[in-house]
Amino acid sequence: MARKKGFEAAIKTLEDAVARLEEGDLELEEALATFEQGVKSAAECRKALDKVELQVERLLKQQDNSLIREAFDE
Repeated sequence: MARKKGFEAAIKTLEDAVARLEEGDLELEEALATFEQGVKSAAECRKALDKVELQVERLLKQQDNSLIREAFDE
């Protein structure tokens, strides 16, 4: 099995897959494999983001276990 990728590597793989699919020059089987890789990369990104969200919530948790929720500035 391949080494576990970080978020940045997964997002790059996802971006590359989207770009290749948008070009429209892939054979059907290659397009399907590229799409599958993109879906896997998107899942890795979501998992990494969920993990970070939990870490941020833990950092914001007050002593009385109440949680301060603040919107991220966009």
